[in-house]
Amino acid sequence: MRIAEIFHSIQGEGRLTGVPSVFIRASGCNLRCSWCDTPYASWNPEGDEMTVDAIVERIRAYDCRHVVLTGGEPMIWPQVTELAGKLHDDRRHITIETAATVFRDVACDLASLSPKLSNSIPPGPDAAQHERDRLNISVIQRFMDAFDHQLKFVVDTAADLDEIDHLLSDLRDVKPENVLLMPQGVTANELSERSGWLADICKDRGFRFCPRLHIMLYGNTRGT
Repeated sequence: MRIAEIFHSIQGEGRLTGVPSVFIRASGCNLRCSWCDTPYASWNPEGDEMTVDAIVERIRAYDCRHVVLTGGEPMIWPQVTELAGKLHDDRRHITIETAATVFRDVACDLASLSPKLSNSIPPGPDAAQHERDRLNISVIQRFMDAFDHQLKFVVDTAADLDEIDHLLSDLRDVKPENVLLMPQGVTANELSERSGWLADICKDRGFRFCPRLHIMLYGNTRGT
């Protein structure tokens, strides 16, 4: 399993924002989001091949209950099932951050699902493949049925809400409090520009506003 980085930080997004967590960032992704903030794990994947046992030993060095499997896209790796199982055996709380295009039956305490809207489509030759693969409603539903979950959407403009509403209408048993709207941006200024009106939309819809705490704390830097 190719790993871009393993690091101890503060969870910056979602229901567990602010919780100290160890992140395992798998390298490699089946999508090519235009605004991807981890190109070293997707567009230009870096990192070393590691066995599941070697990853688990690295995690055991941290006195931290919460572990986040992220990427890239961790679910494209068959080894993620064994990895999550061994972390679960170690009594870790496991969050899996995924675009929800590939499903595997894994040990998971929180499935952080981030379906990609059309605002993610890149220019150039990767656009067609990304558009074809970015949404899989049946896989999203399977995650929702199997795990405690959150649906996290990256919002660029208010026009994205029509697309979100359409997507949610195709899913069963969506609870508004499980829908998170996160401003698109990799700088504090970009996030600030979108946060005010997005928070107002969350108030109107009963959705959760999702900050990007790690950007506010550390900037858009690796290992945070």
